[in-house]
Amino acid sequence: MRILFLNPVGILGGAERALLDLMACLKQQDATLSLHLLAGTAGPLLDEARALGVDARLLPLPEHLSSLGDSALRGRGPLEALRFARRLAPAPGLLADHGRALRRDVAGLAPDLVHSNGIKTHLLSAATAGLPVKRVWHIHDFLGERPLVRRALRALSPLASAAIANSRAVGDDAREVLFRVPVHVVYNGVDTKHFSPGPSEGTRLDRLAELPVAPEGTLRVGLVATYARWKGQDVFIEAAASLARLHPTLPVRFFLVGAPLYRTPGSQFSEGELRKLIAARGLSGRVGLVPFQSHPAAVYRALDVFVHASTRREPFGLTIAEALACGRPAIVSRASGAAEALTDGVDALMTQPGDVHALVDALRTLLEDAALRERLGTAARRTAASRFSRERYARELLALYRSLVPGG
Repeated sequence: MRILFLNPVGILGGAERALLDLMACLKQQDATLSLHLLAGTAGPLLDEARALGVDARLLPLPEHLSSLGDSALRGRGPLEALRFARRLAPAPGLLADHGRALRRDVAGLAPDLVHSNGIKTHLLSAATAGLPVKRVWHIHDFLGERPLVRRALRALSPLASAAIANSRAVGDDAREVLFRVPVHVVYNGVDTKHFSPGPSEGTRLDRLAELPVAPEGTLRVGLVATYARWKGQDVFIEAAASLARLHPTLPVRFFLVGAPLYRTPGSQFSEGELRKLIAARGLSGRVGLVPFQSHPAAVYRALDVFVHASTRREPFGLTIAEALACGRPAIVSRASGAAEALTDGVDALMTQPGDVHALVDALRTLLEDAALRERLGTAARRTAASRFSRERYARELLALYRSLVPGG
């Protein structure tokens, strides 16, 4: 079977790391598979895919299209909608040009199945209409919350042979948008051999954040995420400030690990904004910024507590699965897709999205109780190995592919 993966970008966000794990395991499960990748921007995704033996190529998505997205319209007024409409004006001509190039490449590769891994590539599926290929849309977002995207994908849905949702919540939402397209819920997977318990080097985080080495016995708490505004960096900082004020003797240092990876304007914090917020809360030297880490296993192991603080419902949250696989005690927003597979108080502590007070309470509970941290970390590893392994992930998707391509 020849499988072509389409990805809008070449950076390594959560959807891209999950894609790499999928391709690696597909190769292991069936050596006869021929895997190909087209990415819309340059970046490490292409290099890492090639290292797996995947035929990975750049099909440049014009900068204007790459930075275009309607996610910033959530909850915004008519002025923001007008600005977006002005930015949208050049898109049809650019889409037509890129669509012709995409159709040419897809026809040349002649895949049995195209696996689209992002909203922009779902939309570009229209360029492949009429080609003898099965199309699978991998849904990593709540389509119903995207005002323009949901209308466009509904119109294009007859092109999709199937859709994959990375959580039950995403699946329920996708079914409302895509009507007759069969939607299969498959949780993301991670490499539980790579993401595994191991030696903790907390001072490495201090160095990466350009902070003095913390005193012996300091506990380290971290949030690992892109700088998307809904990832909750501001909530994390507010919780750190509250904890420092209410419990000043707790020996703790906080870390924000990540960067503004994506090109959609208005949807992300800048590093400068976060540094100003840290300084305004009197946390300079107590909260550190660690640059984006393309291989974050060592970061998770260096944390005594992992925090997921997204302020709205999150489709999955790959960092949760990675941190749990590393045996880290975790505080997780209940609204994440990964939380569907977790039990509060057993393999993680749960909080409501955006609830600073609840996050402070959960942090204090974990920071003051080493035995609880140990118990949660052990259970977290067990849950990740059974529910979030990339072998299970690839096995379920390969079964779907074969159901669409008989004899594949």
